[in-house]
Amino acid sequence: MKVSTKGEYTLRAMLELAQSYKKGPLTIKEIGERQVISVYYLEQLFSKVRRAKLVESIRGPHGGYKLARNPGKITVGDILRVAEGSLAPVTCLDECPEVRKKCKFSRNCIARLMWRELYSKMQEVFGRTTLQDLLEKGRADGIRTGLA
Repeated sequence: MKVSTKGEYTLRAMLELAQSYKKGPLTIKEIGERQVISVYYLEQLFSKVRRAKLVESIRGPHGGYKLARNPGKITVGDILRVAEGSLAPVTCLDECPEVRKKCKFSRNCIARLMWRELYSKMQEVFGRTTLQDLLEKGRADGIRTGLA
């Protein structure tokens, strides 16, 4: 599975919010400047994560976006599922039954065993890795999110 720019940019933007979790909201413009992502594209991405209740928008002169929960409670899987939809590497493992039905070989496919194992490992890693985990790993390695 290749994560698209939707998933990559959404994760990067969420890491920016996680980094400023106790400091107050960030504007789309601030996030865009730090991550070199267009404001227009971020607005599209944030509409999805807002509907999924991963972020909250705050109106007013000191408004912007903030995480809806503690960074230790938001997983990479939560974010990527919102941004990407299905994380399944092949059609026959898709969460959506209509999509899954499109594969005529799913019952008699030896390769599916490997795909299922890969998908299981991906879900395990994405499901246990939180924004807080990534920030802590970054600090330990001297890496900070964004350019600013």
